[in-house]
Order: sequence, then C-alpha cells, then structure tokens
Amino acid sequence: MKIVKRGFILSDKKEFDEKSVEKLFGAAKDLHYLLNKNYNIKGSSIFVGNHYLLSERQRMALLRGVCSQNSIKLRKAKQIKNICENSIVNIDGFNTIITLEVYLSGSLILKSMDGSIRDLAGLRGTYRIIDKTEKAINLIGQFLQKSKIKKAVFYLDAPVSNSGKLKQFLLEKLAIFDFEVSIFVINDVDRTLQELENVITSDAIILDKCKSWINLNENIIDFSQCMYIDFSNI
Repeated sequence: MKIVKRGFILSDKKEFDEKSVEKLFGAAKDLHYLLNKNYNIKGSSIFVGNHYLLSERQRMALLRGVCSQNSIKLRKAKQIKNICENSIVNIDGFNTIITLEVYLSGSLILKSMDGSIRDLAGLRGTYRIIDKTEKAINLIGQFLQKSKIKKAVFYLDAPVSNSGKLKQFLLEKLAIFDFEVSIFVINDVDRTLQELENVITSDAIILDKCKSWINLNENIIDFSQCMYIDFSNI
C-alpha cells in the first residue's frame, strides 16, 4: 500500500515553528477573552486572525484549539476519566480514526483548551483507507480491550465516500479483540451521538450536547513522539 501522510502540509514546519506558535498563543488568549464575553466565534476569529496576520492554516488551528471557559467547564464536567468495566462506548468513527492517522503520519495535531485532541486534516466528504488506518484501528482496539468494555458501537457518516469499505475494514481488524463490535453507517452521526453517553469524539457540538464523553485519543497518543500544539494550558 502506498505510504500516505494524512494531514501533512510542508509549510506547517514554518507556520507552526516556535515564533509562530508564540504569536498563535497570543491570538488564542484574545479569542478566548472575546468568547468569554459571548462574542460570536466566527466573527471573533476573523477579527483576531486579521489582527495577528495569521495564515489560513493558523486560523484553522485557532478555531479548533480555542473555546470559552463555559465550554471548557461543561465538557470537563461530562468527561469520563476511567471507563467502567463492561461499558458500551459510542464512537464517532471518522473523527477518531482520522486524528490517529494524522498522528501516525507525523502531521500536526492539537490539544485543545477543552483537552480534546483535534487535527487540521479535514474530511470534506471524502475518505480512503491508507497505510496508517490499520494501526489506528489496532490502537483503538487495544485501549478498549485494556478498559474491559463490553461493546464498541461505531458510527460512520453515510455521505462520506468509502464509509462502507471502512465498516468492513473495522469489522475485520477488530475481530481479534474480546469486545463486541457494531457499526452503523448513517446520515446524521452528530445528531445521534448528541443523545448518547460514553461518546468518543472531539467534535465540539457533540461534546456540548452528549451525556458523557471519553477522551480516547489523549490516552492513545504519545505526545513526546509527535508534532503538536497545546492550547490546554494557555
């Protein structure tokens, strides 16, 4: 299989070097302040991005890394730190797997203010299995096995290309683990997950509305071995 570096952009080394990240953190503090004053995130991020002369890629990092203090408190209050034995977990499939593929590709990832792990890859309605996908799935399986869950329920977005292929790939690769696996390919993953508990995702809207969530990728990723920006301690 061809080697693919999911989310890799050559200019990231320059756009997110030490000096650029220092500027980005200044912008993050300003955006965080505006959000705490209940300003709209879209307008505020444009204003701050223009003030700091941020690139499009840096603006995307800002949007995905920063949230209001109220959002942080809400999400932290619902976060499950230790998964109960025999639990059923509900997984935002593309969201979780793509971030791990980005990490395994050595591309930039973000630890957001709410502690969730995000990336800059973007889905845009298209997806294909790459050389990192199997390892990403194995990492998920190993963590869930260690947590002694009863069942993992994956939700995949039906409109995204190759969602059916990913379903079959997941079933094949997760068959070696002891827990049960169910996979649903549906049209509205976000709305479904918003009603559930033990949700594994980094999607901000889902995190705000779901009953509880698990920060799986934070437990999987070795931050000493990757390129990442930490907004969580600003």
